[in-house]
Amino acid sequence: MERASLRHENGTTAVREFLGGSSPRASGFIVTLYGDVAAPRGGTLWMGTLIESCAAQGISESLVRTAVSRLVENGRLVGDRIGRKSYYRLTKPAEKEFSGAAELLYSPPPPPERFLLALGARDLPEGWARIGPEAALSPEGTQKPSNCAVFTANDLVGVEHLPDFVGRFWPLDAVETAYRDFVETFSPLEAALEEGGALDGATALALRLRLVHHFRAAALADPRLPAVALPKGWPAGAARLLFVSLYLKVSASADRHIGLAFQNSDGFLPERTETTAFRLEALHGEVARQDEGD
Repeated sequence: MERASLRHENGTTAVREFLGGSSPRASGFIVTLYGDVAAPRGGTLWMGTLIESCAAQGISESLVRTAVSRLVENGRLVGDRIGRKSYYRLTKPAEKEFSGAAELLYSPPPPPERFLLALGARDLPEGWARIGPEAALSPEGTQKPSNCAVFTANDLVGVEHLPDFVGRFWPLDAVETAYRDFVETFSPLEAALEEGGALDGATALALRLRLVHHFRAAALADPRLPAVALPKGWPAGAARLLFVSLYLKVSASADRHIGLAFQNSDGFLPERTETTAFRLEALHGEVARQDEGD
């Protein structure tokens, strides 16, 4: 018992030391908080909950209030005052934005296998790279531009030259660095938790939010190109496996804490909703498919 207790303490200590290090930027972290916790539970949080959750990341109350004001100015949050308490909810445009980000984080589509080539495109949707005056390239699955010819690239010759070519149009170096930093940062914490046991709810949630915050930055910047166009040793797969593993490891305790401590204008947030259940089922499905592949 004494040895097991020591292992648990070592795992908890490692996580708390990590959380006590450098703090994330307030506005970006609050976006993470709404995306992971609030959006699937109605989209509203009491300011006191925001302050308490950010404090666990080393973010001061004054920084929280300033960041929330900016998010209101930017049209992402709307404030409501009931009595002496303030509550902030996601705007409709923000809900749509968060829904798209959530899909990439919790239930991403399969990686594309081919490119699309548009000729004569003037206005390009997000995800396209202009490679010439009237030519643009995009991974398959991206919204197609209108009023132009769009071709699917099926068979390619000289695919070994693709990584160098696409690197001129997409920030692959920066994305690769972000993924490698994520793996370097969170692999030791996963190892500590495997040896050290479960975390208390507040610490589990704080770690999950930091996990999502770091991974979100890399995943949303990732252009998700076909594998043939990526540099050798591309780290996205390893980062994804680590993200899913750690997220599932801490979520039971984290969600219980949300149900006990997080509030909106109606009271405490539900521990579980259809959306949170879908997210966890999707992540468990990823693990099962990976195990079958192995």
